[in-house]
This record gives sequence, C-alpha cells and structure tokens, in this order.
Amino acid sequence: MKKQLNTTLIYVLSIIGLFCCCFGGLGVFLSGPAYYIASNKVKDAQLNPDDYEGDLNAMNTAKTVALIITIICGITLLYNIYDLSTGGWERRQEFMNEFMKGFNEGVNNAN
Repeated sequence: MKKQLNTTLIYVLSIIGLFCCCFGGLGVFLSGPAYYIASNKVKDAQLNPDDYEGDLNAMNTAKTVALIITIICGITLLYNIYDLSTGGWERRQEFMNEFMKGFNEGVNNAN
C-alpha cells in the first residue's frame, strides 16, 4: 500500500504558527515541527519513490512555506527575548498604562 504525500498538516501548522508569531514569536513551536515533518516526508519520498503517491513538488512547496514562517517566527522570538532582557518590559508596561488611560478617558467621554 502506498503512502500519501498530504500537505494539509504542514500548511495548517505553518499558518497557525504565522498567526502565533504575533504572540512574541511563539509560532516557531508550530512551524518548526511542520518544517521537520515536511523535510522527513520529502526525504523519505526521494529515497523510496515507489512507496509514495502524490505530488512531491507540493510537499517541497509546503516545506518552503514552513521554513519561511519558521524563520520569521524565530526572528520575532529572538527580538522579543532581546527586547525584554534590555529593559523592554518597563516600556511595554508604560505603553499599556497609557493605552488603558486613553481607553478609560474615551469610555468616560462617551457617557
């Protein structure tokens, strides 16, 4: 029985990882495994082409998408680690305090 080269899992993990990139680069924990899975599937399909059916080019494309998203999330994660370790936490707290102050003033002015 031949194994399928199904790219759905890789694309789903990569896209969710891209959305999670907004949360401090945590999408690397989804897109990294997606790249690993795609890389293993491509390697297995190249070594045993008779055991797999499906489009190898589609799996290579999914692998490339996962790699690009992993790089983007990795850069974001490294930036956030650097920013927080060099005093960025205080800046973020000040920004949130100003934001909430403006939000509360807007709500009070609407009433």
